[in-house]
Amino acid sequence: MKCVICKNGETVPGTTSILLERDKTTLVFKNVPADVCQNCGEGYMDEETTDRLLQMAEEAIKLGVQVDIRQYVAA
Repeated sequence: MKCVICKNGETVPGTTSILLERDKTTLVFKNVPADVCQNCGEGYMDEETTDRLLQMAEEAIKLGVQVDIRQYVAA
């Protein structure tokens, strides 16, 4: 698909890093599967991956995590 951010690049399957912040919690997820723009690097995740990331983030917030870097693990 054509990238909606840069409007020039095409996306290809790959991985990306995602930063999520809420209140006092900052989480970085590495190696998240996504379609990645070959021009600007913008990552587009599918609904299943997005849902999994949000679930993992909610668990971390409930545990009181403030800052964490994690490898993405599919369910």
